[in-house]
Formats: sequence, C-alpha cells, structure tokens
Amino acid sequence: MENILGLIKLRIKRGTNLKVCDTRTCDPYVFVTMAEQKLKTGVVKDSINPEWNEELTLYTVSDKDTFSVDDSMGDAEIDLKPYLQCVKMDLSDLPDSHVVKRVQPDRTNCLAEESSCIWKNGKLIQEMSLRLRNVKSGEITVEIEWVNLPDSKGLSEVEF
Repeated sequence: MENILGLIKLRIKRGTNLKVCDTRTCDPYVFVTMAEQKLKTGVVKDSINPEWNEELTLYTVSDKDTFSVDDSMGDAEIDLKPYLQCVKMDLSDLPDSHVVKRVQPDRTNCLAEESSCIWKNGKLIQEMSLRLRNVKSGEITVEIEWVNLPDSKGLSEVEF
C-alpha cells in the first residue's frame, strides 16, 4: 500500500483485564507503531482496566515502571485491509449505523470478537476489541477512521 494520501485516526478507548505487573495493579499505556511513526498514550496509574479515550494516528502495550525497564503487557496488530477496502468504495449518504462490512476473528488477526465497518455521523469507522498476544489476558478497544487529506485522490488508485 504505497502513496496513500490520508490519515488513519486511531482512538485508543480502553483496556480490559490487563496483566498485573506491580504487586496488585499496573500503570498501562499503549504504544502505537505505524510504518515509521511511533506514538504513545498517556499512562493510567494503578489500573488493569484503564480508560484512555485518546486519539492517535496499536501495536505494543506496556507497563510504565518508575525504576526499571517497562514490563511487556502484550501486543496486538490491526489489519487495516478490510477497513481500507471499505474506504476505497468512496461511500456517502448512508443511514447512520449502516454496517458496510463485518470482519470475523480468526488466526490471522487479533480480533476478540466480530468487528464491523459502519457508517457513523457521515464517516466510515471500525471499532474493534483486540485480544493481546504473548500474555495470559487483556484486550484493548480501539476505533479507526480514515481522513482524506486536502487535494488528495484518496484510495482510488491504491492496490491491496
């Protein structure tokens, strides 16, 4: 996927049942990598069920330790292809909450449950619960949204 002219808004909503790293709790944050970009949410102190509600542009979740190297709390990947295929349809004027595509959890993605690409407030979004890998428990809920840049052709010429 090269020459994509737009942005992916990534809303990191919350974590559920995250790994306990410090005695009884942890100080989680989400670290996002996308191509060369690296972004991080704020740290939520003393919580295994944190609420971030932060918008970034999900990959590794870690625990913020004050005096030692951060503990890994698992990781997850987002498969953007199903969502970007819907964006490429260049949809408009659909009824609010219209489901454009359903994505099932399988061995090739980190989905904890079915995820849908839906039309919401004039935009195509996909909310998903991602099951963390390399850890006993934990999920992260995120939402993605495509934003066209001014004077761009969007995804019309992009191959998947």
